[in-house]
Amino acid sequence: MKLLTIRQEICTGCRECEVACSTAFFKTDNREYSAIRILNNDNTFIATMCNQCGECINMCTANAIYRDKRGIVRIDKKKCVGCLGCVGYCSHLAMFYTDDLLEPFKCIACGICVKACPENALEIVGSEA
Repeated sequence: MKLLTIRQEICTGCRECEVACSTAFFKTDNREYSAIRILNNDNTFIATMCNQCGECINMCTANAIYRDKRGIVRIDKKKCVGCLGCVGYCSHLAMFYTDDLLEPFKCIACGICVKACPENALEIVGSEA
């Protein structure tokens, strides 16, 4: 399974990862549309993104959340009813939504943010299944 990880000690909080993610998936430079969020905690930068734990899978009453063959937790937009139960349920606060979208979104460990990080603080670890 692939996971996105961050080395907090070298993250500068530039948020280029957020820009890359929101631009790639939603064609906008807006952190509200990014599946990775960088938080500043007393000049220590903390990333919030899905760790692919899968806890949200069983709670989805529409059976819209599943684990793909690579181990990545995905949301089937055709099945999602937009109840946002997964957003409230996620103990990692890594399931996101905006008022203008019908369904939530999350990190799928695609690596776009990794390529955008000028400090090389982000990394995809793990392997393909």
